[in-house]
Amino acid sequence: MNGLGVIGMRRPAYLAPVFLVAAVALILGATAPEAWAKKFAEARIFIEYNFTDNDLGFHVFLDAEDWREVEIVNPNGETVFEVEGGVGFGERGMTELFFEGAEPSLFDVPLDELLALFPEGKYKFFGTTVEGKSLMSTATLTHAVPAAPSNVSAQVGPGDTLIISWDAVTGPAAGFPNKPIHIVGYQVIVGAFQVTVPGSITSVTISPEFVGSLDSGEHDFEVLAIEAGGNQTITETSFIIP
Repeated sequence: MNGLGVIGMRRPAYLAPVFLVAAVALILGATAPEAWAKKFAEARIFIEYNFTDNDLGFHVFLDAEDWREVEIVNPNGETVFEVEGGVGFGERGMTELFFEGAEPSLFDVPLDELLALFPEGKYKFFGTTVEGKSLMSTATLTHAVPAAPSNVSAQVGPGDTLIISWDAVTGPAAGFPNKPIHIVGYQVIVGAFQVTVPGSITSVTISPEFVGSLDSGEHDFEVLAIEAGGNQTITETSFIIP
């Protein structure tokens, strides 16, 4: 019998439901771990480059309710991070987790070597809740690292305010992959003061109340440029309170 004859054969009706159930089970079984999993509330992996110190690290932030274990897999299918709660944490669960990878100096470790350890692409976050339910999200890591904010200054403004300003960042950091850069925000950190502003803003005014709380002497501060992919670059400098 030729192939057309086989396709045209009528099968017993009682076999059809069994065949369909088996086929559906096979399909769902192949996709269930990711398709049925609940998403993390937040999952991010990004690069932080400190221009002033010339060092670089890969950072991760994740958030989900009552998870007991987490695994992060890179675009090559390799596990780059794994953690499991022990007594107490394994039973009651955890929520947020933020950690910073070591930040070697680029004078000691070549940039290409560091970037090769964390290739661009989608990183999968797998987790399990204390109830045994699956969690799964993806986060995209890019190598689009912005240039450092330049011409950063701190000047006394009207009413004893402190005005911190900088030039807009428009391109990648020198020596990094030449990728398009889109700045979505800047962050200013002065001691306990911290604020994030949109990418169209290039100055921040700090109240005289906060400035008045600072002791006389030199105070370090940071301005960070934040790229749309999440990567950020820091410029550190200082100002002096008489």
